[in-house]
Amino acid sequence: MKNKRLYKHCLVSLIDILIAIVLTYITLVISKKILNYLYIHTKNEFVYYLWEVWREIKYGIFGEPINIIIGVVLFLIFYLIITYRKNKSLVSIIDETEIMTNSDLDRVIHVKAKGDIKNLAENINNISKQLKEITIAEINAQKTKNDLITNVSHDLRTPLTSIIGYLELIDKDQYKDEVALRYYVNIAYEKSKGLNLLINDLFEVTKMQNSTINLDKTDINLVELLGQVVVCFEYQFKSANMQSRIRFSKDKLIVNADAGKLVRAFENLISNAIKYGKDGYYVDVTTKIEENMAVVQVINYGQSISIIDLPYIFDRLYRVEKSRNSNIGGSGLGLAITKNIIELHQGTIAVYSDEKRTIFEVRLPVK
Repeated sequence: MKNKRLYKHCLVSLIDILIAIVLTYITLVISKKILNYLYIHTKNEFVYYLWEVWREIKYGIFGEPINIIIGVVLFLIFYLIITYRKNKSLVSIIDETEIMTNSDLDRVIHVKAKGDIKNLAENINNISKQLKEITIAEINAQKTKNDLITNVSHDLRTPLTSIIGYLELIDKDQYKDEVALRYYVNIAYEKSKGLNLLINDLFEVTKMQNSTINLDKTDINLVELLGQVVVCFEYQFKSANMQSRIRFSKDKLIVNADAGKLVRAFENLISNAIKYGKDGYYVDVTTKIEENMAVVQVINYGQSISIIDLPYIFDRLYRVEKSRNSNIGGSGLGLAITKNIIELHQGTIAVYSDEKRTIFEVRLPVK
């Protein structure tokens, strides 16, 4: 491919040279004809003078070298005219790339050219666009990393402070009786469990995103799996004074997946629906098939998710303001873990929310 392109450029340059030579010859011949015609048919002294100068150049001592010089000059002029547009486009590309090197990646090269020059400009524009996207991605990744460190620090420090505080009270015997002692121990224990959950979830989501987790895949009836998951949440629904409703399609939704991981994903979604959907009383779990994809929806009718929060709802430790200020439990990593599990199964997950309901929709390829 490279050799063909090189041969093509050499051929184009040779054609340009030949065209310039032909134009030079034609110009010399036509100028001689015109001068000869004017000499014969006019009585202008200036024309006579030009004729004599031309005869002197042609037949004089320096005639041959001067003829060569005139031919070379004409050739260079024609060659410059022929290659001007190409060189102009090339210079324009060089100027634009020099501007791009100063981090002006929004610059777009526009050239009025065809062939390889146009392809070169388009390739540079594509490289600039990709470089800009990579730069933005790196900036966002750095921001996400900083936010993650900040959020992890916050979520680790809060329970640790409580644990240390209550253990310090116990260590200094600053409690009234055994009931108070057991109360302090219980608080420290519950905070420790929450801390352990956060650390385990953080390790799990990190392993998933680094693709270091192995899946034990088997053929699974997704409808049966979801039915079992919903049944296991009956106690949580009663405790939250809520009710589950299932609307499963009659289709056999057979997926090749890791059952344990999928259970974890759907448990996270249903648990999330119970936590944030108490105002709506119902949690719906539905299934259907669309274009060889099993579609599962977990729907709650509680407080909606704002448009500002929706794009970041699956980010690690991202929490909307109302949940950070509340006493709702959890590590803040459930949705991030769910997203990673679904993507490890070549599926997708999306969220839609309005004033009436919030829908988490999972799509998985069926066999």
